[in-house]
Amino acid sequence: MGVKGLQGFVDHACPQASMWVNLKEMAKQHRRSHPDHSPVVVVDTMACLRYWYTPEAWVYGGQWREYLQSLNNFVDAFSAIDIGLVFFFDGVIEQKKRDEWVKRRLRNNTEIAKIFQFVKATGRQPGRNMFFIPSGLATFTRFALKSMGLDTRCSLQEADYEIASYARLNGCMAILSQDSDYLIYDTVPYLSVSKLRIDKLTTLMYSRESLCHSLSLQQTDLPLLACLLGNDVVPEKAVERLKCQCLARYSSDSRMRQKKQEVVEAVAHYISSISQSHDGLREVGRNVQHSSPEHLLEVGVRSYLLPEQCSPWLPNTKTSPVTDQHEDAMYPIQRILQVAKERHIKAESCTVYKVLNAREVDCSNTLEDELDTELPGQAIIYRPARQSIYGILLAERNGQPEAAKPCPMVKEWFVYPGNRLRQPDLVPALPPELPGGIPDLQTLWLTDEPEVQKLRYCTFLACFGLQDFVEELLPLELPTAAAVCCLLIYIMLQVSTICQEDLDAYLAQSVCIRDKSANYLAQIRVPCVDSRAVHLASLFVRGLAVLLSANSACGFPFKMVDLMPWKAFDGKLFHTKYLQSHSGCTMEDLLENNDAQLQEFQKLKVLINRICARRSRNVQSSPRPQVAVENFRRPGPHGGRGSHFMARSEQRPQNYPPHPTRCQGYQGRYPQPGPANLAQTGRGSQPRLGPYKR
Repeated sequence: MGVKGLQGFVDHACPQASMWVNLKEMAKQHRRSHPDHSPVVVVDTMACLRYWYTPEAWVYGGQWREYLQSLNNFVDAFSAIDIGLVFFFDGVIEQKKRDEWVKRRLRNNTEIAKIFQFVKATGRQPGRNMFFIPSGLATFTRFALKSMGLDTRCSLQEADYEIASYARLNGCMAILSQDSDYLIYDTVPYLSVSKLRIDKLTTLMYSRESLCHSLSLQQTDLPLLACLLGNDVVPEKAVERLKCQCLARYSSDSRMRQKKQEVVEAVAHYISSISQSHDGLREVGRNVQHSSPEHLLEVGVRSYLLPEQCSPWLPNTKTSPVTDQHEDAMYPIQRILQVAKERHIKAESCTVYKVLNAREVDCSNTLEDELDTELPGQAIIYRPARQSIYGILLAERNGQPEAAKPCPMVKEWFVYPGNRLRQPDLVPALPPELPGGIPDLQTLWLTDEPEVQKLRYCTFLACFGLQDFVEELLPLELPTAAAVCCLLIYIMLQVSTICQEDLDAYLAQSVCIRDKSANYLAQIRVPCVDSRAVHLASLFVRGLAVLLSANSACGFPFKMVDLMPWKAFDGKLFHTKYLQSHSGCTMEDLLENNDAQLQEFQKLKVLINRICARRSRNVQSSPRPQVAVENFRRPGPHGGRGSHFMARSEQRPQNYPPHPTRCQGYQGRYPQPGPANLAQTGRGSQPRLGPYKR
């Protein structure tokens, strides 16, 4: 995740540590010097996401078909010059880095709050300076890349370590990222994704040798430099005093007075004065403010040593090859655990392995408005579904009576309003109620009999409390339509403030998107941004990610491609449908005067409302008149009515209220989440988000 201040120092104060390279020429040189290795770039995917997301619109929930096109362009550019790509994703958050992960999530909360403040004040999308990646971007990028037939992997421990190790051991050409940790690892060259010109295939390449020469250090000193500057292992507050002392000493040196005062230079100057030995590291440790400074620095330095490497700062022991983060897995059936591990490494099913192996999962920030008391956070809304997924994965099958079985617990590090992430929520795994009980994972995952496919489908529906409606949902011809219906019914049952207009918008966009190209969707102009629609969009996209987890746990009753957002969602399209629906437009206009789409919409809407009614949930109409802002029947880019509405101005309409998302007559609030430790709660004592049981 980076060394504090190092990337900025290299970019602005140490230009000799980087040089522009042409990747085509670099590949030619690599072939000459490594005739047995084709040129391969290892991609630190998590560091590249914000640079790959090139669609202009980002606040609406994701322009997924545009994003897919952007990914294709990236891959095609490298393929055209015969450079192979291997994509790595973060598979786990190591415990030693959890504190830094939490800090970043809390900072993200502040950034998201500012985004919603801007939207409410202006009715517009913020500029790129406030850009926040759409919810679930990393999850769906995995499957996008896999669908292109690319080598895509999830790490079993810290991803940057596995990337550096893989690149070095496999003779790769370079690492593409935006993470200064790759200046510290003794591995292949590090290329900047932020400076990458995809049209010319040029970028900056950073040089460890030049950096060390500039700082009068040896390459074996770089791990200690990273620790003393502060990284994800050594917190910045632990070395803050030492950095101040280094800077003061560096400033007083007469030989250095004319140089620009840089913390990086000052710390490097201090390191060069210390004996390069384990005793020297102990001396440094005495100046670090931490409960166990020697151990902390040793762990920090060791974290940068790749397999078979050693350091003069540490006792003479080599590091071992990459291993699992949790050597003692909590799941007892090794065959099932091995299948889950293989799927995890192949980036097919990450959540499932985390639950089986360590019973600990996490989820980053979502673009949701913590001040909108009508809509709970997605982490709370989807918790009952996750509990069912955990229950399927961790169901006890040891012959004990149900009452005697201990309830397995899963640690959840999920971001939601009011959660300061001081500790994980302990969430009980609660198997759903199924006739005949929960099928074992051997049956769900590894059995090929025809009747098992329906069992998988029933188990999948049970994750969302819909096991009684198999016969209604199974006949739906399009798998994506069935999945969307399942998700929308769940949302309707969980959140009582979702109204008929919201349902119409969700459903209409999922029907209308089917025949629309990325270029068409890119041309849609949204006359104003409604913060409630932004929140609802993220809620839907996060729901698709929950569908993926359930699908993996239940043995893949759906093809993963049928659950992708580019099959069922476009942010701008949803936003237009939301504004249309709440403005009171006709169903014909909402469905773009397409008879086939209108019939499909009405069939699915009747089905959803009927199932909701059978669960005592009558979805009411509750239009929000303040979002009626334009004439929605203006011609689209291809002459069709209603399929695309052209705003007279991108500016906020004069009659648009200061707070476009507030329903002025609504005074209700949803209950606050229950205690962080849910160990004593059962299915009947779950916090209720609406008046409906799970």
